[in-house]
Amino acid sequence: MESERVESELFPELIEALEELEKERKYVDIQVCPKCKGPMVRRVGSMTGDMSGHMGLTPPKFECKECGWRERLVLKATNRPTSIKDVAIMAEAKDAEDERQRRETEKR
Repeated sequence: MESERVESELFPELIEALEELEKERKYVDIQVCPKCKGPMVRRVGSMTGDMSGHMGLTPPKFECKECGWRERLVLKATNRPTSIKDVAIMAEAKDAEDERQRRETEKR
C-alpha cells in the first residue's frame, strides 16, 4: 500500500525559522505532524476524545489542525545540537526500519 506524501505549506517557513533561531543560539523543540509536517499540532483535550490520556493511562493524543491527523505519536522539529547519544539512537532506529522492510520484502 502506497501512502500519499502531503507536505504543509508552513514546513519551509518552520525550517527557516529554526535556522534563524540557531544563528541566535536559541534552541527550541516544535511539535510537528507526521503526516503533513505542519507545526499546527496540539494535544487533544479530555472533553474532545482523550480521557485515558488525560488520566495518564495512555500517552496523550495529539491532533493536527491543518490535515486532521489524530494519534498518540508526535514528531518534534528541533534546532538543538545533536549529541553522540542522539546519533546512536537514530542509527539504531534506522537499522530496525531497514530490517523490517527487508523482512516484508522477503515475505513477498
